Amino acid sequence: MKKYFVILFAGMLIAACGGNSSESTSSTSTTDSATAEKPNPNDISANPDYQKGLSLIAQSDCLTCHKINEKLIGPSYQDVANKYAGSDTALTYLTHKILKGGKGVWGEVVMTPHPLLTDEDAQQMVKYILLLKTN
Repeated sequence: MKKYFVILFAGMLIAACGGNSSESTSSTSTTDSATAEKPNPNDISANPDYQKGLSLIAQSDCLTCHKINEKLIGPSYQDVANKYAGSDTALTYLTHKILKGGKGVWGEVVMTPHPLLTDEDAQQMVKYILLLKTN
């Protein structure tokens, strides 16, 4: 499972970097350099919260039950992000759920607690998840 996640992350990193085309013209090089200076606001992978949260999730057992965009045992991360988007209490609530576990919000399957995580690491994971909002 970790291999799949690492491969997915590597693919996203390569896609974010773009291809290395040697063809260019003088009229497009000025435009390309101006565009390269401005970060893409839709590229969440450049966000430090995204990178740190992704790293922490990759080191944990989270991917045993969750996937980014499809339900596995638990809800997808995108479904969680969409459900809690805009909530002022989402960070605190979801951090607590990761640390203490729970059941009933997404069905009767129990989410196991993760008491060995620090509050800071759990919060960082939640920040990453909330960045995956799609709608």
